[in-house]
Amino acid sequence: MRSSRLLSILILLQTRGRMTAERLAAEFEVSVRTLYRDIDALSAAGVPVYADRGPGGGFALLDGYRTRLTGLTDQEAHTLILSGLPGPAAQLGLGQAMADAQLKVLAALPEGPGAAAVRAQARIHLDPVGWFRQADGGDWLTVLADGLWRDRRVRVRYGPRRPVDRVLEPLGLVLKAGAWYLIARSKGELRTYRASQVIAAEVTEDGFERPAGFDLAAHWTRAQADYAAGLKQGVARLKVSRDALYVLRRDGVEVTDLGGGIVETPMESLDWTARGLLRLGPGVEVLGPPALRTRIGRLAAEIAALYTI
Repeated sequence: MRSSRLLSILILLQTRGRMTAERLAAEFEVSVRTLYRDIDALSAAGVPVYADRGPGGGFALLDGYRTRLTGLTDQEAHTLILSGLPGPAAQLGLGQAMADAQLKVLAALPEGPGAAAVRAQARIHLDPVGWFRQADGGDWLTVLADGLWRDRRVRVRYGPRRPVDRVLEPLGLVLKAGAWYLIARSKGELRTYRASQVIAAEVTEDGFERPAGFDLAAHWTRAQADYAAGLKQGVARLKVSRDALYVLRRDGVEVTDLGGGIVETPMESLDWTARGLLRLGPGVEVLGPPALRTRIGRLAAEIAALYTI
């Protein structure tokens, strides 16, 4: 346990730079006294770690010191290789860079974890795009990524129906179910843009400062929750067959089983919900609300009129 923590402290100092004893102790959930003993152990092992006293001080590694990737378990090596998605990396213009980086990582790994990483690479392939869909990144994804990497404002034309011109400060890109989304600041406000709806983009030479403490993952989690809450416009009560219930759950639809083949599910707009339920055919009957039942009846009648024999 301690040897693993020592290696983690070393890698953390290498990747983040100077850190205080209190921050390191909090990171590993140990006392400051234990952290000082760990630093002593690293020094005794020949790691050039030193302490700066006073305000803004902390522990740091000697400039230029780098450690090799040693001490990795087989599971950690699996995770390291699987963390790269070749398709999305290529969309961002990083396909060759990722392949080169993986080769270097494999070359640096010791024999055991290196072999484990090769096995993982040969046995598991990650494909984030849904069935019968193409990756949804649009023609300007690499331009957006370029602005993101360089902290440069990007001038875009956005929206396929009524395009608008915007100057964005790109803060992050998110890949969700095969679609890329840009998190960007526009006129001081954080917004989400679907990359495939950008119809023109250019990186400007105008730089900007990222907001201090911005956490992309946390922001995306909150944005998803707010979006989902905004979509819900009530609850639909359904009578479903076993096969229909299976399809709903397979597709990740939130379903509350009330027993006797009766379920409830959150409802979006009437038209969206009706069209979604129609695909289940006679396997589902809407019991309520009445407006949804009426909407499905009308859609079904329109479909039947097209196929009258």
